[in-house]
Amino acid sequence: MTDPPAGGPSPVPRPRPAPDGDDVDLSRWRGRATDPDADRSRAEDSTPAAVARLRARSRALLGRLLRPHRGRLGLAVALLLIQNAAAMAGPYLVMLGIDRGIGPLRAGDAGPLIAVATAFAVAAGAEYLARRGFLTLAARIGQAVLLDLRRRVYVHFLRLDVGFHERYTSGRMVSRLTSDLDSIAELVDGGIDKLVMAALSVLSVAGILLWLDPPLAAVNLLAFPFLFLLSRWFARASAGAYRRTRETVALVIVHFVESLRGIRAVQAYRRESRNQRIFAAVNDDHRQASLAAFRLIAVYSPGIRLIGNLTAALVLGYGGARVLGGRTEVGVLAAFLLYLRRFFEPMEELSQFYNALQSATAALEKLAGVLDERPAVAEPERPRPLPAGPPRGTVAFRSVTFGYRPEAPILTGLELTVPAGQTVALIGPTGAGKSTVAKLLARFHDPAAGTVSLDGIDLRDLADAELRRAVVLVTQENHLFSGSVAENIRFGRPDADDAAVEAAARAIGAHGFVAALPDGYATDVHRRGGRLSAGQRQLVAFARAFLADPRVLILDEATSSLDVPTERLVQRALRSVLRDRTAVVIAHRLSTVETADRVLVLDGGRIVEDGPPAELATAGGRYAALHRQWRDSLI
Repeated sequence: MTDPPAGGPSPVPRPRPAPDGDDVDLSRWRGRATDPDADRSRAEDSTPAAVARLRARSRALLGRLLRPHRGRLGLAVALLLIQNAAAMAGPYLVMLGIDRGIGPLRAGDAGPLIAVATAFAVAAGAEYLARRGFLTLAARIGQAVLLDLRRRVYVHFLRLDVGFHERYTSGRMVSRLTSDLDSIAELVDGGIDKLVMAALSVLSVAGILLWLDPPLAAVNLLAFPFLFLLSRWFARASAGAYRRTRETVALVIVHFVESLRGIRAVQAYRRESRNQRIFAAVNDDHRQASLAAFRLIAVYSPGIRLIGNLTAALVLGYGGARVLGGRTEVGVLAAFLLYLRRFFEPMEELSQFYNALQSATAALEKLAGVLDERPAVAEPERPRPLPAGPPRGTVAFRSVTFGYRPEAPILTGLELTVPAGQTVALIGPTGAGKSTVAKLLARFHDPAAGTVSLDGIDLRDLADAELRRAVVLVTQENHLFSGSVAENIRFGRPDADDAAVEAAARAIGAHGFVAALPDGYATDVHRRGGRLSAGQRQLVAFARAFLADPRVLILDEATSSLDVPTERLVQRALRSVLRDRTAVVIAHRLSTVETADRVLVLDGGRIVEDGPPAELATAGGRYAALHRQWRDSLI
């Protein structure tokens, strides 16, 4: 599977042989061809113009992250300059010691050499203190930046609409928050100071060499064109190589996460060997991408060393001739050779840290692309409050048209009004639009045309926090978080006390089984509620919704996972839960539908029947046919 350009045709990856000999087409590793936009943020693209935009976004993101630390960054730069100046003083002091200290020492005067040695020790101490201070300060700045970036990405993922999360896989989210952030952390922790010092050393040495002996420096300058061409080639080639490594490692994480999340299906259908072959293929892609990046380093690093050694040989030969001719001093030649070492060693180190820089740059581009993603369901700039007081919970759909793909609408011109306090049941065949109505009412999506309103206020004009308090959706796969039963019920209203939690559980009929648990309401439900049965998890979800006390309660197949005794318990509890509250119930079980005041039969995104369940059961329409089939199944 590859990341196709969002703005162009999707590339078709060729099937690759897996290690065991089977061909694995990575574009179909989920059993279907991938969507052109699957697993990508809309900001991610691979066209040259899009890559340029991503780089601009990443630079802007880096600027925003560093802006609060401008004062400390200035101090860090000052410490680096002190460190560089102290380091550059060493070869110059060696020159002075040879040319100004050896002669007086032969005459019995050790003062000049002692002064030079003392200055050398002071420079070494200053370099140590400046480097220590810089590393401490840089660590604080770097960790603060990583903390801020990790928080931004996490908060942004939470704010993005459901449509984005349905398209962008959880494995990619994990990759953004782990692998990509780790790449940036690696650069911050161990590489950025060496990269900056290398740049300072190169500039400082070049200036000092020209000042010490321009003719000898001219020999050194002969290496510059070769260094420039080699570095330019490496920068261009490695940028694409490291972006490829970020993409391939993301695919490894995606397959790993999704295989483990679907482990029951994998084992039930004996897909272990097939998934292993797929993982081997994506893992091998990552290996090959990493090897391609390292092959570039294998050319660049020895190349820099070769150019440096050849330059040193030329300087030694030409400088020796100048010393013999009396045109330069021995100390100057010694300083030149020491400075050459300080010139080429940092450039060679750049090859070791450039991979961290490129990897971090590619990771920052990915993160910038995600942070640039705008929610399809956006907060209003000027939110309007819901009217206070009764009646509360009037829902209206006015000429609503919507489709998950613009060319395939699910609802077309839907007109629907649900008075406050009424319980409406939606039934119909699969694909009729029942769950789509629920998602629009919960504002997981916005209609393409028309309006959905609550108590006369368009949902697009409501602040998200107020909407979530007013409308609660309960589905058949409600998620329970690791923690106690009480904490999961309190998720509906975090400020509720223990008495309110227990009252909600009693109202919904969950108190009996909760009290029988080993630690009662303090019992840990384990990961995803694994300690509870499906029916018990659903009861906890109902208690959570009851505690939230919304104006509108949406039940989307909320009782489908319950056994008959538990369903009857919930049916009794629903009467109290739904009393004086607007409710939209989506169910295939007509036992749930019969608790409704009104039934809507949907087909093809339109309402084809509307009325009380008792009237529709005798009207001879579609609901009547379903009702007869249900009655016959009970005999």
